[in-house]
Amino acid sequence: MKDLMRQKVAVQDNVMSMLNKQVKLEAQSSAAYLAMAAWCDQHGFDHSAHFFYEQSNEERAHMLKLFHYISDMGGQPLVATIEAPQNDFSSLREVFELALESEINVTESINQIVAACRKANDFATENFMQWFVKEQVEEEFVARRALEFFDMLGDDPASLLLIDERILKIKYTEE
Repeated sequence: MKDLMRQKVAVQDNVMSMLNKQVKLEAQSSAAYLAMAAWCDQHGFDHSAHFFYEQSNEERAHMLKLFHYISDMGGQPLVATIEAPQNDFSSLREVFELALESEINVTESINQIVAACRKANDFATENFMQWFVKEQVEEEFVARRALEFFDMLGDDPASLLLIDERILKIKYTEE
C-alpha cells in the first residue's frame, strides 16, 4: 500500500510535463543572464554585471523551487540539457532587450501552466504558480524600466555610464 501511494502523482501528466519544461526554461534563463553578466563585466558595466549575476541566481532559485515542487507532488523532476546562451552582444541596450524578451517568454510559459491547472482543476499547483505570476510582473517591469532609460538618455558613453549606475536602483512596488 505504501508503494502504491508513492506511485500516485498529485499532478496530471500534462501539467507535470509543463512544470518540467519550466524547469528547463528557468535553467536556460539562468545561463543567459550569466552570459549577459560576463559581457557587462568585460565591457566595464559593473552595475549591470552585478544586476545580471543576481538575475542568474534568481532564475536558478526559481528552477529549484519548481524542481522541489515536482518532487514533493510525487513527480520526477528532470534535469534537462540546455542550449549554450548567446555570449556576445552588440550593445548594452541589446542585452536589456534580450532580457525583456526572455522575461516575456517566461511569463507566457507560466501563464500556460496556470491555464492548464485551471482546466485540470489542479488548485494546488495553480496556487503554487501564483508566486511565479507575481514574480514575473516585477521581472518584466525592471527590464522595461531599464530600456526606458535608453530611450530617455540615449546610447552615448556618458548616458551608458548613467544607465549602468541606475540599473540597481530600479525597484518594483505594487503601490
